[in-house]
This record gives sequence, C-alpha cells and structure tokens, in this order.
Amino acid sequence: MGFLGILESKSLAHVPATVILSEQESSPSEATAGLKRGTGRDADIILIPQPSEDPNDPLNWTATKKLVIMTIVAFGSVLYAAVLAPLLSPALVVIALDFNVTIADITVISGYMLLVTGSVGPIVSALARKYGKRPMLLIASLFGLIGTIVGSAVYSYDGLLAGRIIQGGSISAFESLVVSMIGDLFFVHQRGVYMTLIQFILGAASNFSAIIVGPIASNLGWRYLFHMLIPFTALECLLLYFFVPETSYNRDHRYDIDELSNDNLADLAKVEARHANAAMAEKETADLVHIQTSTSSPPGLRHKKTFVQELAIFTGTYSDDNLIQLMIAPFAVCANMAVLWMVIVTGGLTAFFVAQSYDMAQIFMAPPYLLSAAGVGYLSLGPFLGGLLGSILLGLTLDPLIKWCAKKNKGIYEPEYRLLGMIPSVFTVIGLCLFGYLAEQGKSFYATAFFHGMDLFGIVCAAIASSTYVLDAFRDISGEVFIVNMVFKNFLFYGFSYFVNDWTAREGPAIVFYVFAGVAAAMILTTPVFFFWGKKYRSFWHRHNVLKKWGITTHAEM
Repeated sequence: MGFLGILESKSLAHVPATVILSEQESSPSEATAGLKRGTGRDADIILIPQPSEDPNDPLNWTATKKLVIMTIVAFGSVLYAAVLAPLLSPALVVIALDFNVTIADITVISGYMLLVTGSVGPIVSALARKYGKRPMLLIASLFGLIGTIVGSAVYSYDGLLAGRIIQGGSISAFESLVVSMIGDLFFVHQRGVYMTLIQFILGAASNFSAIIVGPIASNLGWRYLFHMLIPFTALECLLLYFFVPETSYNRDHRYDIDELSNDNLADLAKVEARHANAAMAEKETADLVHIQTSTSSPPGLRHKKTFVQELAIFTGTYSDDNLIQLMIAPFAVCANMAVLWMVIVTGGLTAFFVAQSYDMAQIFMAPPYLLSAAGVGYLSLGPFLGGLLGSILLGLTLDPLIKWCAKKNKGIYEPEYRLLGMIPSVFTVIGLCLFGYLAEQGKSFYATAFFHGMDLFGIVCAAIASSTYVLDAFRDISGEVFIVNMVFKNFLFYGFSYFVNDWTAREGPAIVFYVFAGVAAAMILTTPVFFFWGKKYRSFWHRHNVLKKWGITTHAEM
C-alpha cells in the first residue's frame, strides 16, 4: 500500500503514470543516474517526460518562450472560452425587450452557440491530431473575429443568432486544445500551476467579464458588447500567428517514461549519458529504437527552426489514421472509467454554475431586487472572487503537495495525489443550497453573491484537481479527454438553456438549486473510489485497453 492508502496493483510490476519523481535512498539510482533533471529548487526532480535532444522539441524550449505561448493562448481562452458564452447574460432582459421576445428566447441564442461548440469538438480534435494544434487555433480565432463583427452589425433576432452561431466555432479549440498544450510544453511537476490558470479562466474569468459587460449594456447598449470585443479578437489573431508555433511533436516513445509499463530506464539513461558528448550525439541518437505508429522525425539531431520557419501554419501530419477514426477517438476514451468520471464531474458541476448565470437576470431584475443590467453584472464579483481564491489555493499548493507526497512515498509519484485537491469541492454543495434559499427568500444580494462565490470556489478546485489527475494518469489520451469533456459540458449547457429559466419561474430558485446541490454532493462523494483504487484501475486499463482492441489510436501515437 502506498502513501495515504493508495492500493497497489498485484497484476503489473510497474503501472504506467507511476514514476520516480525525486531521488530517494530506496530508488534505483543506477537506472536513473543518466536521466535529465530540473534546475534550481527542482534539481532533484527527474523530468517527466524526458525531453529529447531535438531543439525543436517543445519540452526543450526556453521558459520565456513557453510563457509567451501560454500567455497568448490564455488570452484567447479569456476572449473565446470565458467571455463569449456569458457575454449577453447580464443584458438578457434588455435584449428581450429590444426584440420583443421572452428571456428564454434570448437564452436559447447562447444555447445554440454552445451547441455548435460541442458539435465541432470532434472535428477540431481530429484535425488537431492530424495536422497539429496551431492551424486549429488560428481558424478558431478567425471564427471568433467574424462572428463578433456580425454580432456588432445586425439589428434582428435572426442576425444575432447567426453571429452567435459563428462565434460558437471559436470556443472549442480554446477550451480543449489549450489544456492538452500544457502536456506538450511542461513537465509533470510544472503542470499544476498552468492547469490552475486555464481552469481559472474557464471558470472564474467569465464572471469578471459579466462585471464589465453589465454596465456597458446599461449605458451604451448591448451592441457595444460586440463593438468593443472586435479589436481584442483581431489582436489575438495576430499574436497567434506570429508567436505561437506548433506544439505537437513526434517524440520517440521511450522518452515518455510516464507512459511506459516497465521500469527499464537504464537504456534511456545510457543514451542520455552518451548524448552528453556532443561529438557522438548525432551518431548515438540514431541508435534509439523508434516506437511509433505515425510520422517520425529522421534519425540524428535537427537544427533549430528559425522564426520564419515557425510561422508555417501547417507543419506536416502527426497521425496516419483517417479522420473518421480520429473523430471517434474522443468518444471512445469514455470507455475509461476514470476519464468518464472526470468528464461527468467537471461537466456536471460546471453546468450547475452556468445554470446560475442563466437565472441571474431573471431573479435579480425582478422584485424584490429590481436591479439593472449593470447591477446584475456587479453580482458576478462574488463568483469571480470565489474562483480566484480557489485558483490561488490550488495554484500555490497542488504542485508542492504532490512533490511532498512523492517524497513521503519514497520518491514515487502517483497521479492520484492530485485528487487531494478535490477536498475543497464540498463548498460547492453549501454554496448552491444557500444561494437557492436566499434567492427564494429575497434576502440580501450581497449574501447571494457570497454563496455564489463559494460554490464556484469548490467547482474550480474540483475542475483543477480532476483535470490534472487525468492529464497525469492518462497523458496518452489527454487530447481526446479534454475534447470530449468540452463536448459534454457544452451539450449540457445547451440543454439547460431550454428549461432552467422556466423551471426556476415555476418552482422557484430554492428547489432548483437544492436539486443541483444534491447531485453535486453525489458526484463529489465518488472521489475516494478513484483515489484509493485509481492505481489498480490504471493497471487494469493498461492490460485491457479496449481502444487498442478496437483499433483506435490516440495521442500516444502522435
């Protein structure tokens, strides 16, 4: 039994994703002596996965270059994944009066946008697997720019619907591919802080946009929401083109030591040691046995690409599979129970929060509150701060926590340690219950905003913990996992847009949010199953991988 009660597998000597993270006296130092390690405070940390000798390997890029890339794609995530979906929420009543339709009719417009987002997800996944992430991000940003221009120029319900549908084509890539890019660029011990950043953007940053768009809609009119977004979407297109190169990379599978099912690191360590002699590097690199199913790099070291070469939109193919197989893969990965659990938990909890945003104008612009669109927007400060606190908490503690757990576990890292970050998710249940109760009773909107923030605090913690767990435990299918997660969430959001406003009007917010809280509690209580038995399941999945039996290849073969 491992540290904190993680159950060991009796069927597999080494379970994939269980790795030596730091040297201990009990670790086989002769097997790891030649492996690359971190620097500074992380000098004792073995880099997982091991970077290759190719300077074009994203793992070998400088910290500054990685930070620039993540900043730009995070900015895109703010614009498309965080701002677009709730863009109209504070102004629902204003727009409904302008077009002489019901609030539900305006809510459905955003629902259709999310339906498009979910529907194009498998296509985005397949094309990104085949041709890389860069072209998909560029195309997505163009959809966002065009949709925003359309939304700013129309004066009819159907025109607004058309603009929102076009905008829907931009969200998928910035909600899913950005997450898998973290695995392309960063080592295991670095991923927590970047995953925290992205989950903060996807969860909490949308509330900050509501604080801004509410006053804009009240003082300038709702069309200015689109007018003012245009220059930012145009800037994102330019930044992506010039400063975000392709991060997909065909790496020798031997370097992916977190995906191997054996502890035979000696061969790789010897190769790494030989590469220390630059004169022998090109000759010795050719000795590596390339384990692959797709296009691979030629033997020998490559020259570093120039800035102009990195501007290429298409950089080759990263899979030999046909697009139909690649489109099926995101759904097929749900045969993995840990993946299915993460998809349901994060999708369900996030859907409950989105349902709150659908209800905000309906609840707080009506008696007894009678707030303006700006006032409704200001209420989003509560969930913004809650999401910010959750992100700061896990951003500061999750990576140090898993390092501490690994040291207590004789230097061995288990992905299940990431699930300790699920503990604060219990605040989601409390927040949902009390938000519904206070809104039903017409109590202080300051109090409702506080508990709105409390439930998002828990949701962000749950999303960060479960996502980093799956990224570390099943990195070989991470691209497909986050695509299907995005598809599931957006289909849920679309479905909720059809009934949540009418349900709230009929039953009142208390009943609605009590139900949400009960379902949230049930989902959160399943976490210990994957914490204690997760390693056994990883062993089972490796020995009975149905994707291989079905002939479906995934990110591992990229």
